[in-house]
Amino acid sequence: MDKTDRRQAVRDFKERRTDAGIYAVRCAPTGEAWVAGSRNIDAQQNSLWFGLRSGGHPNKAMQQAWNAHGADAFAFEILERIEAGDFTALGLADHVKGRERHWLSDLGAKKAVG
Repeated sequence: MDKTDRRQAVRDFKERRTDAGIYAVRCAPTGEAWVAGSRNIDAQQNSLWFGLRSGGHPNKAMQQAWNAHGADAFAFEILERIEAGDFTALGLADHVKGRERHWLSDLGAKKAVG
């Protein structure tokens, strides 16, 4: 790959469109569920699993369940995708928070982060 192609690839990566969304993490042995919103729903599971594997996830209850039951006991589920193109940055953040509240109530779940 020459320098021009590399620059174009970097530019394309930075300009790619990502979907926001709401996700749930479930622990099968305990029946617990955690819900949160994400600005990039497709990259969220990798980020979440990395934090849990390294032992540094900010949600202590989720981290304790992960430590006790292991990765195989956990499931990641995308509950809703939100196309960011229809919103301003602030509008998207507000919409994601509103949808997060809906899913927290609907599932009787806890917040995954925050």
